[in-house]
Amino acid sequence: MLSALRPQRFSAAFKVGCAVALLLIPSTIARAEDRPLERTITVSATGTAEAEPDRARITSGVSTEADTAREALTKNSETMTKIISELKAKGIDPKDIQTASFNVEPVMEYKEGQPPKVRGYRVSNQVIVLVRKLDQLGEILDNVVSAGANQIQGLTFEVSKEDALKDDARKEAVANALRRAKLLAAAAGADVGDVLQISEETSSNGPVMYTPRLAKAAASSVPIETGTSTLEARVTITWALK
Repeated sequence: MLSALRPQRFSAAFKVGCAVALLLIPSTIARAEDRPLERTITVSATGTAEAEPDRARITSGVSTEADTAREALTKNSETMTKIISELKAKGIDPKDIQTASFNVEPVMEYKEGQPPKVRGYRVSNQVIVLVRKLDQLGEILDNVVSAGANQIQGLTFEVSKEDALKDDARKEAVANALRRAKLLAAAAGADVGDVLQISEETSSNGPVMYTPRLAKAAASSVPIETGTSTLEARVTITWALK
């Protein structure tokens, strides 16, 4: 008799549970629909700061050709050793001289109607040199070329305290974004509230100088103009509207 009653009790409880669940679902949906949408405004703006570069990086190297790879490598190593010695003699710290690339490749000869053939080998060795005293830059360039460098791939200027100087650009970017947000919000009949989200991206637009790929020794120090580096910060900020 007892076992016959148990299924009935379970069935009744299950029905009651389903009824409660069905009542709760519409209630939850109703509360979500009644909730007002949060009004926001998102603005992107930039700020800049200018600074004079106080150091430079030179990408320089030697390219040599010979009948055999061994001979080309020997010639290249002798010239590069001379260049590095010259740099150190001018006060460049060894830690500021870094090998950028080293290549050994065949030099091919092409003639119409004939298969290509190897006529020699080329060895290229490039270094990146950090010059911390810009007043020596022109003289160093001249000495490097005079020592045998026949490739000058590029010359870039840098600001050593760039991160600290970018703080001014960041402040200006935030101020510009806030000014624009207030203007837009006022035009729409609202006020700017709390900051909900902020993101940043930064860049540096300094002067870059490129010299010819094949360099020739100069009679005097190379004239150099450092110009001015422009540091830029860009922010994107989202505010609540009230």
